[in-house]
Amino acid sequence: MDLDRWQSLPALLFDQARRLGDKPFLWAKRDDKYQPLSWAEVADAVSALSRGLRAIGVKPGDRVVLVSENRPEWLIADVAIMSAGAITVPAYTTNNIGDHHHILSHSGAVGAIVSTKALAQKVLPAAIDAPECRFVVTIQPPELGQDTTVELHDWWQLLDEGAKRPDDLAEVVAKLKRDDTACFIYTSGTGGTPKGVMLSHMNILQNCLGAHEVLKTLGVGDEVFLSFLPLSHAYEHSGGQFFPMALGAQIFYAESVEKLLTNLAEARPTLMTAVPRLYESIYQRILKGVEKQGGLKAKLFHRTVELGRKRYFDPGSLTLKERIVDAVLSLLVRRKVKKRFGGRLKAFVSGGAALNPDIGIFFTALGLRVLQGYGQTEAAPVISVNPPDRIKMETVGPPMTGVQVRIAEDGEILVRGPLVMKGYWRDEAATEAVLKDGWLHTGDIGEMDAEGFVKITDRKKDIIVFSGGDNVSPARIEGFLTLQPELHQAMVYGDKRPNLVALVVPDPDFLKDWSKENGKAGSLAELHADPELRKAIAAAVDRVNAELSPLEKVRRFAVAPEAFSVENQMMTPTLKIRRHKIKESYGALLDGLYERRKSESA
Repeated sequence: MDLDRWQSLPALLFDQARRLGDKPFLWAKRDDKYQPLSWAEVADAVSALSRGLRAIGVKPGDRVVLVSENRPEWLIADVAIMSAGAITVPAYTTNNIGDHHHILSHSGAVGAIVSTKALAQKVLPAAIDAPECRFVVTIQPPELGQDTTVELHDWWQLLDEGAKRPDDLAEVVAKLKRDDTACFIYTSGTGGTPKGVMLSHMNILQNCLGAHEVLKTLGVGDEVFLSFLPLSHAYEHSGGQFFPMALGAQIFYAESVEKLLTNLAEARPTLMTAVPRLYESIYQRILKGVEKQGGLKAKLFHRTVELGRKRYFDPGSLTLKERIVDAVLSLLVRRKVKKRFGGRLKAFVSGGAALNPDIGIFFTALGLRVLQGYGQTEAAPVISVNPPDRIKMETVGPPMTGVQVRIAEDGEILVRGPLVMKGYWRDEAATEAVLKDGWLHTGDIGEMDAEGFVKITDRKKDIIVFSGGDNVSPARIEGFLTLQPELHQAMVYGDKRPNLVALVVPDPDFLKDWSKENGKAGSLAELHADPELRKAIAAAVDRVNAELSPLEKVRRFAVAPEAFSVENQMMTPTLKIRRHKIKESYGALLDGLYERRKSESA
């Protein structure tokens, strides 16, 4: 991949469209069937929309907020905004009115593009109150309950009007420079108010180059991606949109997480990005399915995983008999598993949070390659990833091409290279705190092995420091807890305390079966304090504690009255827990576990 060909992300699209023309590019469901848009059709739509946006006053440097589910119009709008010299500001579809108001106001956006009526109902009130917002473009006409002070434009009319204007886009795009800001990606807010990360065209192009260098050993050719993570997140924005674009690949848009397995079978992707929570969910689903089947099929499955694990840890350790059995199991078991994921998947790429190594090894044992990587929004976002031919599942791989990584004296991971952000929008203090002498201070704690592979141990700000001075990693313990069949989610707590306690959420299937077996009825909110339920869950906590050091053991736990979700703001859209939000809601419940311990001791 030659980055010298492209000075900007729009230049990348138009260059590929000239080369690939009528070949299919973007696939979306219409009339319950995937139908494509060609590269030429997408480029024409981007050109028309960009000219239409400039006709309503969008100028270079202006910010335009984009609120949409994953669909072809997302990419068209994103590149059209950039093609006008403006800056795309993606926003999550799960945002409430207040969240949209913060992003519109903080970014100083002049307008917004919104896909559906439901989303417009949340964006319009925020846009009306945002001081610099002049217009909203809607793909579906909104249902207005009141007059609006912002201009409303219909997406399709704007495309038509733009197409009629003189086609000067090549001249406009030629003026874009690599160091120009392409987008603001607002952080997901795991620890507080989201910050606007300013990413340049070069930041994202460098990520594309690094990803290509890693994956080219797989034989990069006619690739197919399935996009389902939010495109407003840097991981999917770079890895699920611009990287496929740089490869000349096809992108299928998933309908929803619930229909993901169906869409996998339909799209049959060759490469796919996902977050650890998805792998954990699939892992649990596979094991439950095997348990229900039982008999010979279950025995064959478990033997497949056993031999696959042995091969992963020591490829030469399989006996001749085991190699023969393993080859037969590849036909009987692994081929069927691969077919469930479309049958031609070269690799899953895991990022966004730490993947439990056991989960990655489980999929590897079943013949599904998982490449764990590491990054953050401030690095556009991928910093390192495991190469396909040298996977170390307990690490996040070596730094990508053009990336320097070093470990500070306190263990913090520092990063330097063309992928590092320009800074935080309108926040010089926060920028100066993380960008020092050209190095990005990631806030993550880690180490590097002799081969240069990076291992993440925790978030610097998440490390729990006990009252006695010892410290532990909550993420590691939470990962063990959520692998138990009884548990769906967990948050470990104990900063400035003598030991650890936890807030756990039961697995929905486990809760359903337990309720039936015990003759109990009611929701989690009604059952969470039931002593018999706590007793059943205690067995899972005890199993985890048996594998942990004394410092890491969970001494008490409480069952949460509701699951952590994006809707109640206790999870980010990429399914990471928001510790500060959970503490706000359940701090008293967690603190009460320590009080209970005191009373029991007395």
